[in-house]
Amino acid sequence: MMRVDAYCHFIPNAFFEWTQKNAANFADIGKRMRGIPAIYDLDVRRKMMGQFPDYSQVISYAMPPIENLVQGEQLNELSKLINDGFAEICQKHPDEFPGFVAQVSLDAPDAGVKEAERAIKDLGALGVQIYTNVNGKPLDRPEFADFFKKMNDLGKPVWIHPARGANMPDYLDEKKSLYEIWWTFGWPYETAAAMSRLVFSKTIDNNPDLKLIVHHFGAIVPILEGRIGPGWDQLGSRTSDEDYVSLRKSMKKRPLDYFKQDFYADTATFGSKAAMVCGFEFFPMDKVIFASDCPFDPEKGPGYIRETLRILEELDLSKEDKEKVYYKNLEKLTGAKLVK
Repeated sequence: MMRVDAYCHFIPNAFFEWTQKNAANFADIGKRMRGIPAIYDLDVRRKMMGQFPDYSQVISYAMPPIENLVQGEQLNELSKLINDGFAEICQKHPDEFPGFVAQVSLDAPDAGVKEAERAIKDLGALGVQIYTNVNGKPLDRPEFADFFKKMNDLGKPVWIHPARGANMPDYLDEKKSLYEIWWTFGWPYETAAAMSRLVFSKTIDNNPDLKLIVHHFGAIVPILEGRIGPGWDQLGSRTSDEDYVSLRKSMKKRPLDYFKQDFYADTATFGSKAAMVCGFEFFPMDKVIFASDCPFDPEKGPGYIRETLRILEELDLSKEDKEKVYYKNLEKLTGAKLVK
């Protein structure tokens, strides 16, 4: 059975060369990127992938968000550098890389609309990737509405990657987050917060064909089903300065149903079987896609692939469900034939 890894990170050569000339902009996360050869060296990546039979990858850019590096029209220029590089890799090695996720920036002058359309229509991108916030701004700001409308009209999915740095403190009286709490717990919170803003802002209601993929099996969302369900069924009961009761009554369905029905989630759980089981309990089988988050494991490449596959094979999934998770859900979601 072929396994198509839907959320793997890579930096194409032209963009990697740009980062080396502008290394000062990358700080902590950029430093880590440069220490993982499989994220920028295609030969290393392909050799590592060879350890896994019947396996291919859909590649996407990783971190840091390009809006943290440049501004204005340069955002589209860097996005093009990434996307053109991905398209070239997929053209040269279609068996190993049957598709790519285009990178756009919502901080671009047109909120990434032009580059999203170019990458999908001209380069064949399966969809686009954005982040859970745009330089600290939430995704439901009116300035980003045109992007979501464009993706709704194009019918291609949006991969949503968490973004948060040490500059967002854990406590109000501190200036930064300590002990990498911003990553371990901050990124899962970021994912849940972004999903919530898209639900309650009615971005999803206003774009009924919008397809959204969240990383890390929905992060903390599955384990908080009770809060999202019965808890948010009482939205407004804890708030006196906003009329959330009227908002809740105006929504097309209960909050929990949006989280279960309007998001797709991947299986990247850093090797945690408990998180995987919880994710499968929460999301319908048709909403789950296989992904490993390669190459950010301690082995710098194969670890998360191996452990994710091991856990999936240990679970009591039928052959039909395995096919859905491994590639059929992704093919249906993107409208692309990824397995020959």
